[in-house]
Amino acid sequence: MSEVESRNESLVRAFFETLSTGNLERLRPLLHQQATWTVMAKGIPGAGEKKGRDVIIDEFLGPVRGLFEDGDPKVKIDRMICQGPLVAAETRGLGRLKNGKEYKNSYAFVIEIKDHQVFSLREYMDSYYVSTLV
Repeated sequence: MSEVESRNESLVRAFFETLSTGNLERLRPLLHQQATWTVMAKGIPGAGEKKGRDVIIDEFLGPVRGLFEDGDPKVKIDRMICQGPLVAAETRGLGRLKNGKEYKNSYAFVIEIKDHQVFSLREYMDSYYVSTLV
C-alpha cells in the first residue's frame, strides 16, 4: 500500500470512529468544506445528495442521528480497499432507535479524499430495512 493510500485509510477509519461517537463537531474538520454526501437510496430519511460540510453536519447527520438513542448508531468497519484517492468501505451500522427498535444494517461506502479530508461520500445500504424501522 502506498503512503497516500495508507494515509487515506487512516483518515477513513478516523472518520467512522468519530462519527460513531456522535460528536459531530469533531467530525466537521474531517469533511472538506465543499464535501458531498450522497445516500444512494430513495424514499427514506436522508436520501439524496447533500452539498457542503455544514449542510452535511447540520441538516443531514444531526437529524438522522436524532432518530437514534444518544451515542448510536456505531459504525463497524468490516473491510476497506484503497486505491489512490478512493476508499471503499464495507461497514455495519449498529444501535437502537429512539422508538426502541434495534438497528443492524449493512453499508458500502465509496469515499473520495481531497486535501487530506473526506471530499465525496456515496452511501449504499438496505433501504427497505430502514423503511420498516422509521
